Amino acid sequence: MTIREDCKYTRTHQWMREVDGAVLVGITDYAQSRLGGIVFVNLPEAGDAVMAGEPFGEVESTKVVSDIHSPVSGRVAEVNEEAADEPDRLNEAPYDTWLIRVENVAETAELLTAEEYAAYLGTLDA
Repeated sequence: MTIREDCKYTRTHQWMREVDGAVLVGITDYAQSRLGGIVFVNLPEAGDAVMAGEPFGEVESTKVVSDIHSPVSGRVAEVNEEAADEPDRLNEAPYDTWLIRVENVAETAELLTAEEYAAYLGTLDA
């Protein structure tokens, strides 16, 4: 299971990474492995507001539909249309397949470092 050092994580299995003054948001390798084959992604539109800790979209797999929670509050500057058009990319490369780019970040949810997230996952699989 991959956990990237350059990301921060939520307990709901989303990652965020700061890039050029904005925040990219996606789902973790752990999340995609538990969901199974992802077949559909429902994402907000550019300009929509997102709130830290609140759902902003859904991921549908062959097993279940799961909410995607935002790690930050802000405005959606861009939606990754490739992820929406080819949701299986999330299974192949979850850390390279961001879902939304958020600007004007006002607050964050409780975020974990890679080490803290790995320790948290250890409590789930125990």
